[in-house]
Amino acid sequence: MTNNKPHHDLSGPPTAPPLILGPSIGTSLAVWEPQLPALTRTHRVLRWDLPGHGGSPAALLPSDGSATIGDLAALVLRLADEQGWERFAYAGVSIGGAVGLHLAVHHPERLTSLAVVCSSARFGDLAAWRERAALVRAEGTEAMVASRPGTWFSHGFAHTPVGAALIEDLRATDRAGYAACCDALAAYDITADLERIAVPTLVVAGRDDPATPPAHARRIADAVPGASLLEVAGAAHLAGVERPEPVTAALLAHLTDSTAQPHDDATTRPQNDTPHKDAPSRPQNDAPHEDAPHTHTPHNTTPHPDTTLHTDPSRHAAGMAVRRDVLGNAHVDRAVARTTPFTARFQDFITRYAWGEIWTGDGLDRRTRSCITLTALIAHGHDAELAMHIRAALTNGLTREEIGEVLLQSAIYCGVPAANSAFATAQRVFDEIDAEHVTTRATTRASTTTATTTTTTTTATTTSTKVDTASHSDTEK
Repeated sequence: MTNNKPHHDLSGPPTAPPLILGPSIGTSLAVWEPQLPALTRTHRVLRWDLPGHGGSPAALLPSDGSATIGDLAALVLRLADEQGWERFAYAGVSIGGAVGLHLAVHHPERLTSLAVVCSSARFGDLAAWRERAALVRAEGTEAMVASRPGTWFSHGFAHTPVGAALIEDLRATDRAGYAACCDALAAYDITADLERIAVPTLVVAGRDDPATPPAHARRIADAVPGASLLEVAGAAHLAGVERPEPVTAALLAHLTDSTAQPHDDATTRPQNDTPHKDAPSRPQNDAPHEDAPHTHTPHNTTPHPDTTLHTDPSRHAAGMAVRRDVLGNAHVDRAVARTTPFTARFQDFITRYAWGEIWTGDGLDRRTRSCITLTALIAHGHDAELAMHIRAALTNGLTREEIGEVLLQSAIYCGVPAANSAFATAQRVFDEIDAEHVTTRATTRASTTTATTTTTTTTATTTSTKVDTASHSDTEK
């Protein structure tokens, strides 16, 4: 065997914290493309291909039916060791998530955090996986193609360029490698070990996922101490592809929270991971007035020297965590950069009170809070804030259809003219988001095409960063 490690891709700043992304069976590392621009802004990201998938040789796993998830985890550790990473964050989809759970149980000293996306502690009946392995060994992966639309994503999404490209990845997958991954899934059951996991853990489920339904995610989140759970509306098994905004937002919030800066004064990770698990995540929106920033210093942004108030440091840190969770790092970073002595006290007040007390409460989940906020903004005609909170509602798990229902309900109780304006604002926001996605996908594919096997160029990284900034731009006053 000439190659004893998986094909992989490196991107993001070389000195940034390391993050390894694992794919799902039948896909390549391209399954993470929707998240890549955002994640590479703050992390050195390594994506890898399963054996027989993408550019990885099938021979990395045994073909005699004895392959295990532990074998795949060993490949991940080999890649991390090659980079000199003693510890790293890990996120994985489906079988990639199973690899992450295995690492968290058997190699907890290597992980800084874990995100498990549309995965399970046990993927169904052993015999079913053995049968699938035998089918693919006999007929190739073409035997799986017809069943993926409706499982991976909706049938309509399968006809989009992104959906079609993923189906082609499946067709190109080596039958021996795919079958060996089926063998690994057949032997996998980590249910009894979940309570041993001690690393900060995020669990993401697609509400329409027939392969690993939300009950599988809840089982993990309930068993792993302190785990957070996000259920994404309108998403099947590849939730991060079909509904990239809430999944990307949740990952960014989780990674930010797991690596909170010491001066946050909240090492207990306050209320951002509310004990209740259906509180989603974040980017692009605003709750209380966000146009004047704040004192917390994220990433590379330097606040105005006279703006560090922190009149209640613990509450302030809790509010900032949720603020990032709902609005996204890009928005909050811009807000921080614009803080002045004149606006600092107001921002401190908003962060502590609105974000650190109201939005962190356990009495309502964030979907419900978004519905209430949309209605209030419609009633008072605050269209600029409404646009930002429409984005926030998508982040918090509402579908476009559900937002439409809220707007329609408001026509009865807030008045038809107010609802008419709200529908126009919502349509504009949806059009902006759709345009952002087209730009992001096109640019990301161009970056991936020009990337080398083990690293991307500085130019590609810069391009990805620019795309992320665009895709997280907010309607600002």
